[in-house]
Amino acid sequence: MSSTANIVITGDVHLGGGRVRELARQNDAEGLFGEFLKLFRDADLAVTNLESPLINGGTQIAKTGPNLKSPPDTLPVLKKAGFGLVTLANNHIMDYGTEGLESTLNACKDAGIATVGAGMSSEEAMKPFTAEINGITIAVLNIAENEFGTTQNGEPGGHAMDPVLNFYAIQNAKKHADRVIVVVHGGHEHYELPSPRMKKTYRFYADAGADAVVGHHTHCISGHERYNGTPIFYSLGNFLFDNESGNELSGWNKGFICSLTFPKKGDAEFKLRPYIQGLNTGGLELPSEKQTQEIESEIISLNSIIARDEELEKRFKEFCLRSRRLYSSYIEPHSVRLIHALRNRNILPSLLSERKKLLYTNLVRCEAHRDILIKTLTL
Repeated sequence: MSSTANIVITGDVHLGGGRVRELARQNDAEGLFGEFLKLFRDADLAVTNLESPLINGGTQIAKTGPNLKSPPDTLPVLKKAGFGLVTLANNHIMDYGTEGLESTLNACKDAGIATVGAGMSSEEAMKPFTAEINGITIAVLNIAENEFGTTQNGEPGGHAMDPVLNFYAIQNAKKHADRVIVVVHGGHEHYELPSPRMKKTYRFYADAGADAVVGHHTHCISGHERYNGTPIFYSLGNFLFDNESGNELSGWNKGFICSLTFPKKGDAEFKLRPYIQGLNTGGLELPSEKQTQEIESEIISLNSIIARDEELEKRFKEFCLRSRRLYSSYIEPHSVRLIHALRNRNILPSLLSERKKLLYTNLVRCEAHRDILIKTLTL
């Protein structure tokens, strides 16, 4: 029998919040991962997304949205659980600036966990992680949509989504590896489907040479498809992200673990394992039989929508209509002549505050926000 490489990939983990932080500081792998521990430890490589920098203290960067961080002493529990690689290209990795990123890289090195997707330069952030597993060379590339964490003009940060540069990065990785996995942090928060732009982009990564494309960021699960033999997963959901919102099950609490099996040649096989997180405890729980059936039915429904471009466009338009009021409030200009006159005479301050500038920058620069903004302006 030919050898295979078994890669397990999960969604977003934030070690700095609530019950997760306390269990992690106690190095309680059993409390956090429960019956899933064996799955991670038995994998040839277990990968998770480290959603926040690891730093004590530090100074927050100016941005919209929350600034997240986790104490460095929470990290060893991931190593104990069997994780060998963390992806760092996400919208929070630079929440505490270069200091936070450097502290994170050092903490991962000290814990014996490899990193991919971020670095002290653009060149470093773009480098793939590579490993030889059972005679199969695996490369992992990690990319994030452009909010406040991606590297621009060579400075420290996460590997930025840029389809042209990403194409060359995938092609280069393919020259040196039998299998290339592209892990993407992006999408629309709390929306269970990819936008039509996302579907095109992730398929493009497959055309560029990716053997699997795996997404996260949206805080909810999404569907998946197989495109020309390449499995594409649009969002795995939260992995460990405690918000202590009570005992009511929501999209925030549901996720699935993706197990990919790669032969040296031929298409990858996969298995999805659903779980519940952050509900009754801070860790992972096996879903009940009823919950499992509900999650599986949800995935089947989402897959059906993803497969039909017209329906996917329709659903995205509906989502944009629901988001219209929020995004309109972001960009609504004041056109009252009296206000303009008073501002021109320096009687009133500019309504375009520094925070508003940051908001506009994020709406235009981030692919997911831009999708909704364009649609909102044309509805």
